[in-house]
Amino acid sequence: MSLDAFISQIEKNKAALVARLAEAVAIPSVSGDAKYRKHVFEMADWMKAQLEKLGATASFQPLGKQMLNGEEIDLPPVIFADLRAKTDADKKKTILVYGHFDVQPALKSDGWDTEPFELVHDEKTGRLYGRGSTDDKGPILGWLNVIEAHQQIGLDLPVNLKFCFEGMEESGSVGLDECIYKNKDGFFQGVDACCISDNYWLGTKKPCITHGLRGVTYFKLHISGPGADLHSGLFGGVVHEPMTDLFQIMSRLVTPQGEILVPGIKELVAPLTDEERKRYEVMEFTIKDMDDATGSSTTISDEKESVLMARMRYPSLSLHGIEGAFSAPGTKTVIPAKVVGKFSIRLVPNMTPKAVSDLVVDYVNKEWAKIGSKNKMVIEGDPDGGKPWYADPNHWNYAAATKATEKIYGVKPDLTREGGSIPVALTFSEVTGKNLLLLPLGRADDGAHSAPEKLDLDNYLRGTQLLGVYLHEVAASKA
Repeated sequence: MSLDAFISQIEKNKAALVARLAEAVAIPSVSGDAKYRKHVFEMADWMKAQLEKLGATASFQPLGKQMLNGEEIDLPPVIFADLRAKTDADKKKTILVYGHFDVQPALKSDGWDTEPFELVHDEKTGRLYGRGSTDDKGPILGWLNVIEAHQQIGLDLPVNLKFCFEGMEESGSVGLDECIYKNKDGFFQGVDACCISDNYWLGTKKPCITHGLRGVTYFKLHISGPGADLHSGLFGGVVHEPMTDLFQIMSRLVTPQGEILVPGIKELVAPLTDEERKRYEVMEFTIKDMDDATGSSTTISDEKESVLMARMRYPSLSLHGIEGAFSAPGTKTVIPAKVVGKFSIRLVPNMTPKAVSDLVVDYVNKEWAKIGSKNKMVIEGDPDGGKPWYADPNHWNYAAATKATEKIYGVKPDLTREGGSIPVALTFSEVTGKNLLLLPLGRADDGAHSAPEKLDLDNYLRGTQLLGVYLHEVAASKA
């Protein structure tokens, strides 16, 4: 049976695949709200049943409990599933697939034209609207669609598959790392490579394969002075004001041009190679794409390559907010007694959260001493933050994904890195010791965490075809 028959079968199954996605979207599996936790369990049951219907051996891995919204509730289980090829399974490679079945909160009042948990097909635009359609229910169902199509045409799977699906990704993947490390010598043994479909194309026209993610480490800067909030008419100019001190310190962290002022940070970054520089030069991307994404014309650089590297391969320091300051409408002449400034640094190879945290804490303490304030300052670092992840894009796993993309889309994909973080990518790389790639189905304009979220029908169908062809290219590659 030819591979073309598989590709054709996905197209023939279009109505059924959309119906399957509609079933999944209808389950409001919001992990961050205790009121919705039962639906996350409902989604886990649904996914496990779907896998078992396709012949996989599936099991729940309990994660215990957590405190959420003031109550102790059960964490949703992780699903482990194993599906071996029917012939020559011992001679075939094994691919580990990760995804998540929980979603972000969504209310129609957030800006949806349709009900968030009802999949709506806009036939004029070809878009499938619904919470979770692109993040991450559509992509994980793509793998189920691949298995089903193979079975329908009598084509054996070219590889063995292992699945790890969780229901807490949108809420920090609580308990997942411990579960993975606990099963390092069990379920995760025998894996040859890993694949995750939980990210997006760089733009809206050209597919990509992602081989790197930035990490992140978060900081809180506490400054306190008076015993209570003070009236500025009585005490302005009399006492050291925490807000003024906070602005002084935060202004010494990063310049308006994005330059991180903490000494030693630049020296931690892996040097740029000529090979890597060329990848940014050929990416299909313009400054207008970034302007459209931000709704402004505010990029620090007007050079495409510089903008892309600032997003993907260099660290960034962002100021996020201030606790304790007056923020309601109107005027209030209060001097806050205590304020907390929040900022983070996105990490890249070869940076670690601990090394960066140590540098920041040391620098802020030295700058605080220069201010000469009588207020108290405490800088709270994050030595256990998320590490960056990077994979060799010259590996056979990437060669297989590239060939599959060329077959389905007729174009060589961009090799990208993402500015955001998926901590489990690094965990799987460390636990299995194998190459991992991100193979996205969705486009940059899918609105994964916003309203309305969508997945283009073409991306859903061709993305499913891509996943299937990728598995066949993996089987044909020389490890």
